[in-house]
Amino acid sequence: MNLKEIIANLNLTVLTTPRDFSAITPQGGYASDLLSCVMTGAQPDDIWITLQAHMNVVAVASLREVSAVILTENAQPEADVIAKANEQGVVLLATPAASYQVIGKLWSMGIH
Repeated sequence: MNLKEIIANLNLTVLTTPRDFSAITPQGGYASDLLSCVMTGAQPDDIWITLQAHMNVVAVASLREVSAVILTENAQPEADVIAKANEQGVVLLATPAASYQVIGKLWSMGIH
């Protein structure tokens, strides 16, 4: 399943500059709001689910080379965070849904 399908199925809002999301194929998922856990646990090409929406999320997402970050529970980053994500090539997506709901839907879609 590619990121374009995930965005459509979860009705996610794209916060960063759109790109060819059909060419991005997440290999798994990781959920945590603790950056130190993400730095040691997330794998390249994972989708990271978090309710954190600050600049350090972009740094960690770039460091771990995740395929996208889904910001849950209406978390909205500031404009400078979105600009930095665009600069670093980090895809930021948003949803009003709780992290638990997003994780369950991703699992049922085959993202394990």
